[in-house]
Amino acid sequence: MNPKILLFVAIFLAAVGQLLMKNGLNQLGGLGQINLSVFFKMIFQPFVFSGILCYGFGFIAYLFALTKLDQSYAYPMFALGYVIVPVFNWVVFHEPFSVIRLAGILLVLGGVTLISR
Repeated sequence: MNPKILLFVAIFLAAVGQLLMKNGLNQLGGLGQINLSVFFKMIFQPFVFSGILCYGFGFIAYLFALTKLDQSYAYPMFALGYVIVPVFNWVVFHEPFSVIRLAGILLVLGGVTLISR
């Protein structure tokens, strides 16, 4: 498979993993303490667990992409997650999306564009 496609699959899966974990943690509500019981409750919440699986599959895709791509190209591309996650959070979770945030996203896109050349 094309290593650039594998790289973008890895980036997408990492972003989806973030969204799934956030959704699962929202369903659990505020967790006031950290202990083993709370940890297992978080990990085995279905959305959180699915998010962790997405990270795992994304990691595997990244490893395969890395066998064919320069790391100095591949790793900085993960900055695209800083674009995908806020946009999806704005659309799905109705999180605020300010002009300042948009400016930051545009800067990230500019940086990724420069790195990809």
